[in-house]
Amino acid sequence: MESLDKRAPNAVQPPDLRNESSLASTLKTLLFFTALMITVPIGLYFTTKSYVFEGAFGMSNRDSYFYAAIVAVVAVHVVFALFLYVAWNEGSRQWREGKQD
Repeated sequence: MESLDKRAPNAVQPPDLRNESSLASTLKTLLFFTALMITVPIGLYFTTKSYVFEGAFGMSNRDSYFYAAIVAVVAVHVVFALFLYVAWNEGSRQWREGKQD
């Protein structure tokens, strides 16, 4: 006779809430940096082109395109580096929490 406290191997286990919150946190981080990756370089490109390079420095239209593109590329690299930093720290925090269990 089987004891009642043992579960069948195919029994449905309740979801692990810690795992779900970890997944939600990861998804929020990914969506946040996706929005940053879209808005920051495009916003900086048009802002620096119009107000900084053409407005303040008085550059020609052709030169302002070039320098504004450089600013946008640097912004992409900065956002990507921030994402890697946050993802690395989040992963190591989750690993430490899992290790304590």
